[in-house]
Amino acid sequence: MHTLDDQSLRDLLPRLRRFALSLTRSTSSADDLVQATLEKALSAWSERRAEGDLRAWLFSILYRHFIDGQRRARRYARILSLFGADNLASASPEEIVSARSTLEAFERLPAEQRALLELVSVEGLSYREVAQALDIPMGTVMSRLSRARQALRSLSEGQATTPSLRVLK
Repeated sequence: MHTLDDQSLRDLLPRLRRFALSLTRSTSSADDLVQATLEKALSAWSERRAEGDLRAWLFSILYRHFIDGQRRARRYARILSLFGADNLASASPEEIVSARSTLEAFERLPAEQRALLELVSVEGLSYREVAQALDIPMGTVMSRLSRARQALRSLSEGQATTPSLRVLK
């Protein structure tokens, strides 16, 4: 069983922060997300599976906390819209113009696709570790990752941004 010590956390902090920043697109939100992740990890340390990888476990907590926050924000936006408030989640044109082509395409991907690309390509987690972190089957990780890479290529090349749907019979 991996011990949770100060040095282990210090080694993982830059990776956790980078992942949080890729999801939130905001330095302060990323810092808050990492802090919430560490608080959850410390409080749930005794419930952690001994055979699991610490890095994957922390990424899993961070991602789930991010998704929960997104759900809360959508519910709050729906409530605000009932009272006539504007949607606060739109990006400014200046941000879009200043971004480089590939980064712009990456930012336009859904959070789930960004998370997969970040965990595999940047953090170097194996498909198995990503499956464990996101609590989805490994085959699903591989197929979603393939679609995320294709979407990123399409966006980078300026092709259509709407995903094509398969017809199942």
